[in-house]
Amino acid sequence: MAGTLERSSRPDGFSQFQEDMVALVPSLRAFARGLCRNRDLADDLAQEAMARAWSARETYIPGSNFRAWMFTILRNEFYNSLRKTKREIDLEPEQAERLLIQQATQENGIHVDDVERTMARLPAHQAEALWLVAGAGMSYDEAASIMDTNVGTVKSRVSRARETMRVFMGDVEMTSATQKALAP
Repeated sequence: MAGTLERSSRPDGFSQFQEDMVALVPSLRAFARGLCRNRDLADDLAQEAMARAWSARETYIPGSNFRAWMFTILRNEFYNSLRKTKREIDLEPEQAERLLIQQATQENGIHVDDVERTMARLPAHQAEALWLVAGAGMSYDEAASIMDTNVGTVKSRVSRARETMRVFMGDVEMTSATQKALAP
């Protein structure tokens, strides 16, 4: 993904902004699923966030972190939808486990369902922090920016989430990818 977005269109009519947004669709959908824990709501949320970003594309500052800008819009859309409906959405990440572990098989001893159930038991703020850092591969600074909190808080939430995951998963033999994601 380009670091600087150009506002001018390329000869084929597809702008760099559009190209970079399209490249983020899988990550945005995965993050939305991590927040909503409902595939249909998550897809709607990701679509709404992309529409909002498109409407606000003139406010994006070229050269700044486009990925963080998009994830922040998505996160804000999620919390706005919670406020509008005045109800809690059952949170259950569906994509995070795919990013945290390799495809689970009988041979590697851990199953996607195990990670999904364990992630569902985490407090929402810990699951969000763990997903951004371990799942999406963001830096603590990027995650803090998206979560609108300080870096120390993100580090603490990730640490607590990792410890809770280790305790909840108990004696389950984990893949090296899961061990890496849950390692401090």
